[in-house]
Amino acid sequence: MADNEAVYQHFRKSEAPFVAQVLDWIEQATTEYRAILTDFLDPRQAYILQTLIGEKGELKYHFSGGYNAAERQRALIAPTYFEPEEADFEIQLFEIRYPIKFAQLSHGKILGTLVNAGIDRNVFGDIMTDGQRWQFFVTTKMADYVVSQITKIGKVTVHLEEQAYTELIIPKDAWQFEQLLVSSFRLDTIIAAVYNMSRQRAKELVQGNKVKLNWQAFDKPDFELDLLDIISVRGYGRIQLKSIDGQTRKEKYRVTLGILRK
Repeated sequence: MADNEAVYQHFRKSEAPFVAQVLDWIEQATTEYRAILTDFLDPRQAYILQTLIGEKGELKYHFSGGYNAAERQRALIAPTYFEPEEADFEIQLFEIRYPIKFAQLSHGKILGTLVNAGIDRNVFGDIMTDGQRWQFFVTTKMADYVVSQITKIGKVTVHLEEQAYTELIIPKDAWQFEQLLVSSFRLDTIIAAVYNMSRQRAKELVQGNKVKLNWQAFDKPDFELDLLDIISVRGYGRIQLKSIDGQTRKEKYRVTLGILRK
């Protein structure tokens, strides 16, 4: 892109390294005329990638996270003629075998175990449950390493078993979509509106390290949210800013939020 400085102005300063990475991928795909496969991206990163490639007529992007409703997805940046197959995304599904009658697993425990084993967050995708069974996605390159490293989750002995996509469980968690009026896009304002609490209480949750933004610990209640940001509030659930639908005469914003309640 000719004017990279102008490109960076459209995004947060903290997102500059990822923007630079996407620009590198675009350059590679353009000059080498081949498909570039990314690691797993969160929805905000996927939005940035779509925005940047949208300006490049000779390239297309394709996403897959292993199933239609996947939150975290790998992207293929490719010349327009390229039509990917599912195998091109190089995603492996694993099921966690454990003594279901005698032990309980949780999303947090599984995520913590994977990260503590030295596995980067960007090489595994969604973690899913139907209430008893647990599955997750990982890049095929990391599949053998993950199997060798993960033998326990907390105190529970586990065995990871490769599964075909036909064995995918139907996840229990489902996003609900709600339209709300909010006075601003501040983090504490959105949390307060969704969970019907005071903004002071929402501020305390953020400052008390009970909130993550796009899977990273976050403690700034006055931070302005942007499209497809995901907030995790411990004990309450998750929120995603899906769309900004306009403004009222009293200068409130209509927003559509994805909400996952605990």
